[in-house]
Amino acid sequence: MTQTDASGTAPHPSGRPGGLAGLDLRGRTALVTGAASGIGRSCALRLAAAGARVRALDRDAAGLDALTAAYAAGGDGSLAAEVLDLTDLDAAERAAAGADILVNNAGLQLVKPIEEFPGEVFHTVLTVMLEAPFRLIKGALPHMYASGWGRIVNISSVHGLRASPYKSAYVAAKHGLEGLSKTAALEGAAHGVTSNCVNPAYVRTPLVERQIADQAAAHGIPAERVVREVMLTDTALKRLLEPEEVAEALAYLCTEQASFITGSSLPLDGGWTAH
Repeated sequence: MTQTDASGTAPHPSGRPGGLAGLDLRGRTALVTGAASGIGRSCALRLAAAGARVRALDRDAAGLDALTAAYAAGGDGSLAAEVLDLTDLDAAERAAAGADILVNNAGLQLVKPIEEFPGEVFHTVLTVMLEAPFRLIKGALPHMYASGWGRIVNISSVHGLRASPYKSAYVAAKHGLEGLSKTAALEGAAHGVTSNCVNPAYVRTPLVERQIADQAAAHGIPAERVVREVMLTDTALKRLLEPEEVAEALAYLCTEQASFITGSSLPLDGGWTAH
């Protein structure tokens, strides 16, 4: 298991100069968890490219080194890596102090039936994916409130809106994150702070690659059939989502034009929840 959400990306995920209109984050400090790879890596690079001072958190030191090397080619902001295990909740809360933008992304997954699911793993998943985001938000809000501006973006999942079998801990954590995000939105509205969830379907990351293997074992079918018959069966668009696409959705929620969007969940699910 890993706290990173998982795979590599290019330094400029937008694929076009300048990215989103209105996304100028110079002078803003952004904190991204699970930033060593995958969605978190893309988000960290995207925010730095927009001018933010990005603090990238992960327990994977080697992945963070690769991230900072990838950003060396540049952008208008800066990117600093910090090794942190989010099961250290007090350290997580301290780390969030001073953040203008908080991206709760770190996650882990285990695919097993409930009757076989280890209790200690359930506890760890809820700690990293729900209790740690609570502590991070708690640590970030005093600065956001004092400055009258803040953006909290919680990388949830289509599993924050729909359940799937064999993922009891992950589904429970993501559903809880949805509620936490909405509560933060209601409390933060008077202080210029928005809180939203982004809800991707299956993203092309190492975390998903591990899920494919786990699902293949759980269903007793080859890995290629897992993608076709399990992962993509409920989507209208029959492909995996790219981490850069998630980063662009996150970036939009940080624009001034998105200041009226709060307490929302933005599905990037290829039509999954249209059923």
